[in-house]
Amino acid sequence: MKRLLSLFVALAPLAVTAQPDPGGYNRALAAFNAGDMDTAAPLFFELAEKASDAEVKGKAEYFLGQALAQKGLPVAAFITYAAIVNAGPSHPSYLKAVEGLVDMQQQLDEHNLIPSILNQAYTDEVRDRWVTLPKEVLARINYLVGTVSQRKSRFEEARALLEAVPQDSRVYAKARYLLGVVLADPRFPGRPGEASVLDKDALAAFNAVLAAKEGQLDLRATQHLALIALGRLHYRRGEYADASAAYERVPRYSRYWDQALFENGFARFQNEDFGGALGSLQALHAPQFEGAFQPESWILKATVYYYSCLYDEVKTTLAAFDALYGPMEQQLEPFTGEDVPLVQSYNLVAAENRRLPRPVYLWLRNNERIREVMRMLERVDNEKRALINGQWRGTALAAQTTASLEDVRGTLLQVGGTLAQSRIREAADNLRTFSDQAEIIRVQTALDEKDLLQAGVDQKALLKRQSLYRPKMPGAAWNYWKFQGEFWIDEIGYYQYTLKRGCPAKTAEQQP
Repeated sequence: MKRLLSLFVALAPLAVTAQPDPGGYNRALAAFNAGDMDTAAPLFFELAEKASDAEVKGKAEYFLGQALAQKGLPVAAFITYAAIVNAGPSHPSYLKAVEGLVDMQQQLDEHNLIPSILNQAYTDEVRDRWVTLPKEVLARINYLVGTVSQRKSRFEEARALLEAVPQDSRVYAKARYLLGVVLADPRFPGRPGEASVLDKDALAAFNAVLAAKEGQLDLRATQHLALIALGRLHYRRGEYADASAAYERVPRYSRYWDQALFENGFARFQNEDFGGALGSLQALHAPQFEGAFQPESWILKATVYYYSCLYDEVKTTLAAFDALYGPMEQQLEPFTGEDVPLVQSYNLVAAENRRLPRPVYLWLRNNERIREVMRMLERVDNEKRALINGQWRGTALAAQTTASLEDVRGTLLQVGGTLAQSRIREAADNLRTFSDQAEIIRVQTALDEKDLLQAGVDQKALLKRQSLYRPKMPGAAWNYWKFQGEFWIDEIGYYQYTLKRGCPAKTAEQQP
């Protein structure tokens, strides 16, 4: 018995030495592996704060982020990963934290803060190390950093990043769409000399999006955006029929359908399809789009009538524009000054609308980046409540994480305020611009009416002699229904006007 006891005593120190647990790291890891995040996270937090061993401290910081993510606190997790990434490549968990940050971006669908962090971190110093990341992680990084480069007008850099996204990546379609936007941008270096080559590459990028198969992130929405971008590319090239065909492929009642209707009105007008242009605008002015902020659509409508010398209709359209949008410019004036605090600008959009014109308010809230800020702020507040009321309430972990979340909240408010302020000023600028255009059309209409009167042209008699005919039917499956003031949901988007022409025929001397 003595011999056995002596052997046990002799071996005991060896067992402890063979399996050290510096500061409780192994205990924290065991709890993590067992799925007990309530125990693991505070232990990793304490190690991250107090461990003297740099390796242990670094691993604890990373596993704290993992535990927070597992606990359903992705914003807190991204803050933890971001701190590691910002510490630089010397951190023992650096690459794993980069991967974790990308995972949180996907989970949160966050496009304001995390892409900016990745953009700042993606330096020449670390580029060779980042290529060792998993293929899909690197593809997402290239796409996310490419979005930042595109926003900052660093077009060649954006092109290189977006072209690096492989076809088997789930963000390939999104990267191809943005690549097409970059290449088609009139500010891309090399234009106008290389315009035809760049346009061809942009066209190929948009078509790649349209040909993409299921499995891509946000595929349907990305394809609808690609169709609009395709229409814009053709429009800028003067290929108005092709532009119209692209706009008409955007599905009815998709999120971007009203934009497609509006831009198709311009394409049809430029293609001298005045009836088709008015048809697009008729749909856009249906009650279903009553809250839409589309002041330019009324200017286009007046322009179509003006080119047809239908001056009474011009004046009626401009009167409708004045009634709808005239008061808005004055309502926006208090919110466009340089001294308006960013948080106040954001609250105008985020809170229930009481001060902004409703169409402007809806236009602001429909901005994807503003919507994202609103969604992220809600996530931050939910996580703060979970920490204050949850298992860790009263602990140092809860206090410090809540403070970090509050810092992120403040940053998001600044981002949201900047976006809101920019959009409010854009709305005010648009209203001023289109009010000026309306006045130009109004004055020119009065001058042209005076010229007709002085020339002795009886425009009413001229119009009375003309007949209105049914528009050409697209096919045998189509039926014709005369519009009688009612908007039927299955007819919206298919309207086609036929117009009389109030312009007198030119004499031989007036012909070009």
